[in-house]
Amino acid sequence: MSTTRSEEPPAMSQDQQTTLMKALDYAYEKSINGLPGFDSARRMAETYQRSAGTPRDQANALIRWQVAKAGTSGFLAGLGGVLSMPVLLPANIATVMVVQVRMIAAIACLGGHDVGDDRVKSLVYVCLAGNSAKDVLKDVGVVVGTRLTRQMIQGLSGKTLTAINQKVGFRLLTKFGQTGAINLGKTIPLAGGVIGATFDATATHTVGRMARETFLVAAEATRHPGPA
Repeated sequence: MSTTRSEEPPAMSQDQQTTLMKALDYAYEKSINGLPGFDSARRMAETYQRSAGTPRDQANALIRWQVAKAGTSGFLAGLGGVLSMPVLLPANIATVMVVQVRMIAAIACLGGHDVGDDRVKSLVYVCLAGNSAKDVLKDVGVVVGTRLTRQMIQGLSGKTLTAINQKVGFRLLTKFGQTGAINLGKTIPLAGGVIGATFDATATHTVGRMARETFLVAAEATRHPGPA
């Protein structure tokens, strides 16, 4: 019989927290600035903005393409060849992390958000938690109700951002730990990774949907505010 205890995030040491945050910050920096043969999040957003449809339509198309890529081991292996992650993480986790962070940041751009803003950066990290994203915000006292507005994003304090980043670290440790794929301080080759393409694609779809609901809903709420 399952218990609540088994679903709680494990205790995370300071070293583990530092490792995950370094990995996230690295993934974000590469997502914003790009890599050889790997467009930046802004450039990706600009490409989809040239297509027909609303920002939501463009985001959906972006998500579909990124999900297809995340499920292709050849693509991940190629990306892994140009990464120089400053911390020791399994190669497949590192590459999927970069793919997902770039996708989320691109969706934020589609919603008109500044990905150079630390508040947007922290919310990109929150989206990596997938279905647990709202729980992360709730845990630090951010009550989003049915939608996250641009005003709420602008109101996030530095102290709240630090707390959000810590909570995201806990959630990611749980997420990767449940697959048995992460052992901080030890690397495994991509071919030996235990997170398969199916998991990568499913997880990428989940975080993409969360990014769409976070950043595009905030933008839509600003353009079409509801009744007072």
